[in-house]
Amino acid sequence: MFTGIVTDVGRVRAVRDTNRDRRFEIETSFDLATVDIGASIAHAGCCLTVVEKGEGWFAVEVSGETLDKTTLSDWREGRRVNLERAARVGDELGGHIVSGHVDGVGEVLSVAEEGGSHRVRIRVPRPLHRFIAPKGSITVEGVSLTVNEVEDDAFGVNLIPHTWDVTTLGELKPGARVNLEIDMLARYLARWRETA
Repeated sequence: MFTGIVTDVGRVRAVRDTNRDRRFEIETSFDLATVDIGASIAHAGCCLTVVEKGEGWFAVEVSGETLDKTTLSDWREGRRVNLERAARVGDELGGHIVSGHVDGVGEVLSVAEEGGSHRVRIRVPRPLHRFIAPKGSITVEGVSLTVNEVEDDAFGVNLIPHTWDVTTLGELKPGARVNLEIDMLARYLARWRETA
């Protein structure tokens, strides 16, 4: 489990197709002495397992299913990636409960300055849009955000300067593809409503 609070911005240092799928090596400032092989780390909101590590880097392997359902198929060497280590019991829950299971890929429609912040509008693939509500939570590229408004299959979020500066969201442009994870409670509530 994660909270959507990014704790490092890593960089893809190598990409290689293997006989088992695709392998990414990620440079990080995490203290890797405290990261075990088999640990879960969220990469732009996608939970991946550490399979190897070295001085200032670790490796993950990504299945075809993950490549098909996320933006990871777009990743190349040099790409910056939001990273978050798994939450531990007793950690502060600063964002919201995040599973690291990407629900879909959205498209950035617009990015506009608004005071000291930035307003970003994102189109959501249908039928995922029905799980997004004003003042609800959503994860965009692994970052926990509050939904400001919803209009049909698009929603808006406001990025404060801190979020803009310390995550990859400050690099967003119209047309960019972004990993989305809907609020877990909304998912279960909708399923209960469908089956009750």
